[in-house]
Amino acid sequence: MDVIAVDDPTDAQIRQWHSVLLAVHADDPADDPVPEPEQTAARLLGAEQGSRQRLWAALEDGEMTAVAALRLPGAPGADRPAEIDIQVRPDRRRHGLGSALLHHAAEGLRADRRSSVIAQVSAATPAVPFLESHGFECVLTLKGLLLHLSDVPPGRVKELIAAGPVGYDLVHWQGAVPDEYALALARAKHAMADMQAYEGVPWDADRVREMAEMVNKRGDALYTVAAVQGTTVAGFTEVVVSADDPYRAAQYDTAVVPEHRGRRLGIWVKAAMLDWLSRERPEVREIETDNAGDNVHMLAVNEELGYRRQRETREYQASASVLP
Repeated sequence: MDVIAVDDPTDAQIRQWHSVLLAVHADDPADDPVPEPEQTAARLLGAEQGSRQRLWAALEDGEMTAVAALRLPGAPGADRPAEIDIQVRPDRRRHGLGSALLHHAAEGLRADRRSSVIAQVSAATPAVPFLESHGFECVLTLKGLLLHLSDVPPGRVKELIAAGPVGYDLVHWQGAVPDEYALALARAKHAMADMQAYEGVPWDADRVREMAEMVNKRGDALYTVAAVQGTTVAGFTEVVVSADDPYRAAQYDTAVVPEHRGRRLGIWVKAAMLDWLSRERPEVREIETDNAGDNVHMLAVNEELGYRRQRETREYQASASVLP
């Protein structure tokens, strides 16, 4: 077994990498869409805006049997954790491939002067004992939910919008946030305290714009609905429609500012989003989302809309000093 750095992936290497992902997907109990070759190529050939990436592959008899991607947000030494994704063909697990890739990724992590790394994995897969045996600790449990738009009763969305609270207005935009709401949206994102427990990076207007630009450069479309009082964003929700799979959209952030909670703003903006998408993107048939396991309120909001629990994922974090 050899481990190589995949600094400038060739077409052949991208195909082999994708074959590993397909094998892993076939063994995963989650009902996620099959990864598309174009998606794999896009991720390998260009890191997300504001980040860099390192890639490694384990070769056996010249063929990739395991792969690892290390995402490095910000500049070297930034006070943000890196993100690691290791995938091993099911028939080659427990042969030391994952450990070898993690060793190389840990060296890359320390070379970039990072103090920690996070990984997101499905709860019911061998990734959990693998991470725990290498010093990772679970910092967040996420419940994956899926909404089939055809299951939403006719008229339900209109009823929820009509029942919205007094004193707020609904606004929406596609792509980058309008300048008059940029700072207010950044402040509203601080309401997502569950993620900041380990992310530790404040939201500001520039970061909000960078996120929208990153989505746009992928060829995807970001949609935002906000409940506002003047120029104050009291609550908001975001959905991204992928260029590769426009039938299943992805729920991004949803939050309500603490002083505005208890007024059903969360379900109001989500219902308004469903109404907007039905007109703007009628091809969307499903929306998937993840909620923190202890976020009882948002889980209840999503289930009231018709989301059904599909899977459980976990966020793990490890200090660079404990990695091999």
